[in-house]
Order: sequence, then C-alpha cells, then structure tokens
Amino acid sequence: MFTAIFSSVEAGFIYAIMALGVYLSFRILDFPDLTVDGSFVTGAAVASVLIINGTNPFIASAVALLAGFIAGCVTGLLHTKGKINPLLSGILMMIALYSINLRIMGRSNVPLLQQETVVTVLTEAWQKAGIDEAINRVISLQSFVPRTWAVLFCMALTVFIIKLLLDQLLKTEIGLALRATGDNKQMISSFSANPDLLTIFGLGLSNALVAFSGALVAQYGGFSDVGMGIGMIIIGLASVIIGEALFGARSVARATLAVIGGAIVYRIILALALRVQFLETSDVKLITALIVMLSLIVPNVLCSQKEKRRKKRRAQERERGEHVAGAQTDYKSV
Repeated sequence: MFTAIFSSVEAGFIYAIMALGVYLSFRILDFPDLTVDGSFVTGAAVASVLIINGTNPFIASAVALLAGFIAGCVTGLLHTKGKINPLLSGILMMIALYSINLRIMGRSNVPLLQQETVVTVLTEAWQKAGIDEAINRVISLQSFVPRTWAVLFCMALTVFIIKLLLDQLLKTEIGLALRATGDNKQMISSFSANPDLLTIFGLGLSNALVAFSGALVAQYGGFSDVGMGIGMIIIGLASVIIGEALFGARSVARATLAVIGGAIVYRIILALALRVQFLETSDVKLITALIVMLSLIVPNVLCSQKEKRRKKRRAQERERGEHVAGAQTDYKSV
C-alpha cells in the first residue's frame, strides 16, 4: 500500500510538469491543443536516443525540451498562419509526430535499463552521499523503506522551480499579454500586441514542458515507446480539473499549485483504483476517463445544489420580509 502511494507521488511530480504545460494551453491560451499526445513521446524519443548515443542525460532532457518547443510552435503556425482550426491543428501535428517519433527512435520501443539516466545519476549520488540513510533515520515509515528518496525530492524541487518560473513569467508584460490573448484576441490586438506570435510562443512553451515531462518519464520508467503518449491529454486535463476542484484557482500562483496537487492526487487515485480486484492494468484508460467524468460532473452538481439552496434561502427571506411587512400593516390599520 505505502509502496504504491510512494511511487504514485513520485510519478505525480513528473507528470505535473506535463500538466502545467496543458494548463498553459487550455486555461491560459484557451487553445484545445492535442499536440500533447505526440510531443510527450517526442521528448521521450529524443532523450532516449541521445542517451543511448552517449549524451549526458541532463543535456538530453534539455534537448527534448527544445524539441517539444519546436513541435508546439509548428502547431501555432498551422493555426495562426495556416488559418486552420485550433483543434484540427493539434490533431494534424499529433498525427505527424507519430511518424516523426518512429523516425527518431528507429523502432517502436527503446529500452534504457542499461543506460545512465537522470534517475540513476541522482540515485547513485544520494546513496554515495548517505542522504537516503539520513532521511530514513529522520522519517520512520515502520515496515516501508523506499529504495531511494532522490527521485521524490529532486522531482519535487524541479516541479516547484518550474512553477515559480511560470508564475513569474505570467506576471511579466509577455505573460499578461499571453493571458489576455486567451481571454480576448481583439482586445490585445488593439494594444498593438501580436496575438499570433503570442499564441505560437505559448504553445511552444506548453509543449516544451510536455516533452520535458516525457523525457523524465522515459528515464523514470526505463524505456520510451511510440504509444506511451496515447491519452496523455486526458491525464493532463484530469490533473488540471481535479486540482482546480480541490484547491481552487483564484490566482495564477494558486492555480499552478493546484495543477501540481491535481497531478499527484490523480496518480494516487489511479494506483488505489488498480488495487481493486476486478480492475486490471489494461483498464487504466477507462479509469482515467471515469476520473475525468467525475471531476467534471461532481463540481457542477455541487455548484447547482449550492445555487438551489441559495435561491431557496432568498425566497424564504423574501417571504419572511413580506410576512413581517403585512403584519405591520395590519397592526397600523387596527
């Protein structure tokens, strides 16, 4: 039980980077970008091939981020310059990336189990420094002792650094222009800003985060596969929706924090659901769809019930006021 939850939190932090990218495209730019399913694999493919060819895993991850940025920019160009529907632009790029990813990998699956990756480097460094032993002495989990704390702490640190940088970006003039572009392109154009350029940049940044997450997931799982990005957009949306429902999104800083929390909660829910006897590993996509459905339906139901109670309370107050006014009128007439 503890092992499943611990692994879910580890994976949750890695997938949170992808969820932040989805938040940027869907919430900030209001752009339904389906490129995510392809750019996630692109990041994994680029990092895996570079690592196999002897490139430092940290440099390989950075190059994967750049590859995702290029993919996102192409989607933005298809929409802004090619005048293609936003949804169709993402679909076209996603389909194109499937073949591109196969070209990059050379085959459908690239194993990394015998290669030096970010995960192995961090794990070895922590074990040599004795950090794991020190943490285990401080944090006692009875019968459960994790293999290493390196992935959890380092990925958490990486995610929060990205979150803080993203928060700062969205507070700058460019960030405010990005947010305005998602709200009202006509308005931002009237201020002499270029909404097309902002859209291209925003989608590039979004897919850069997605590809970076894909590179880390491949190194965390020990392989990259051409089909590992299928349904990734749904996972990203689930993280965003769950986070906003649980933690709120009154400000950008709170919204990005909620997305991170949503990614972790999603992975924990998924891990617990798979422990149910009649569910199997092949049911992951079904479970994901159900989680997203519940995340969309439950808040709406609760909101409508709250609104009904508010209307009922107002009606009762109105009736009470009319009753008091009527009694005062009767008293005066007597």
